[in-house]
Amino acid sequence: MTYFKTFEAKLFLILFLCSTLINANAEEADITTPSVPTIAASSFILQDFNTGKVIAENNADSKLAPASLTKILTVYVVFNEIKNDHLKLGDKVTISQNAWKTGGSKMFVKVNDQVNIEDLLKGVIIQSGNDASVALAEHVGGNEAAFAEMMNQHAARLGMANSHFENSDGLPSDGHYTTARDLAILTTALIKEFPQYYPWFSQKEFTYNKITQKNRNLLLSRDGSVDGVKTGHTDEAGYCLVASALRNGMRLISVVMGTESENARANENQTLLNYGFRFFESHRLYEGKKAIQEQRIWKGEIQHIPVGLAEDFYVTIPRRRYKDLKAAIKINSEILAPVKAGEKLGSVSVALNNETIATKNLVALQNVEKGGIFRQLYDSALRMIGK
Repeated sequence: MTYFKTFEAKLFLILFLCSTLINANAEEADITTPSVPTIAASSFILQDFNTGKVIAENNADSKLAPASLTKILTVYVVFNEIKNDHLKLGDKVTISQNAWKTGGSKMFVKVNDQVNIEDLLKGVIIQSGNDASVALAEHVGGNEAAFAEMMNQHAARLGMANSHFENSDGLPSDGHYTTARDLAILTTALIKEFPQYYPWFSQKEFTYNKITQKNRNLLLSRDGSVDGVKTGHTDEAGYCLVASALRNGMRLISVVMGTESENARANENQTLLNYGFRFFESHRLYEGKKAIQEQRIWKGEIQHIPVGLAEDFYVTIPRRRYKDLKAAIKINSEILAPVKAGEKLGSVSVALNNETIATKNLVALQNVEKGGIFRQLYDSALRMIGK
């Protein structure tokens, strides 16, 4: 302790510590994003939910057997039928002989049971019941073939370009396939469109007919930020898992297909999620449906129109790079009435290191009709003299 009694010694110590901290911060700032970790799977993808930014991928467009990951689309179709008032959660479904005898994982419904749609959905999501999947497919489509057509129509609408479905449960079939990328697209749509039902995907067990079965998604118990989505397994598909996690306002979706075990699919998804959350961040730059700027509109019933984004504008960037973002707003120089809400009036783009990483349309946030004859004449005169 006697070494630091003099003023000079104390000053030297302070300067040394400050230098160490400055150098440590400089080194941290210079760290580049590490390479994607090795993932022991046939195919995988890691994607930001809000931006669609792909953080990591390998063979993400390979057409593979999805096993019970199929059921994400099955319940998505049913959710849409409920949204369109074609079904209600309390509606009763009569269990057919065909549904009852379906092989593989079961909810253990019985022939001629009257089971409500909500219970069947939970039997599909939590218990991965093939019998429940077929029962829903028959109730909604009349038979499984018709329901599969509905599945493929929804898949096409969502942009799942490399998928084709032949059944509701994911049991092996030659023409039944999808990709990791398509499953990420589907999962994003499901969470965005049906947030009221999404909590079912985090439920760890479900009891039907006095039989309790646990959710096979091991990450629900291992990682408190994981709140879904679905497991799958057949001999052909291997062990598969679509996972989603929310940490500090950032949601990631990871899809791993073709791993060797139940533990492996959980571990590989965990590795992907940890990588994404550790080295990337998501920011909401602009709020949707809120005016970014008031712009002059000519010959309208009002003189200024609010211009903004149709939805929230997020970007995904490497950590510690937020301060390097630069936004550029471009709005049409002359806007003439009439204008409809949602009509494109410009754009906002965001760049990082002089490279554009995201662009969104700026739209009219309200309708503006033509003004009266005197307003139109007055504005015409102003435009002629350049005011």
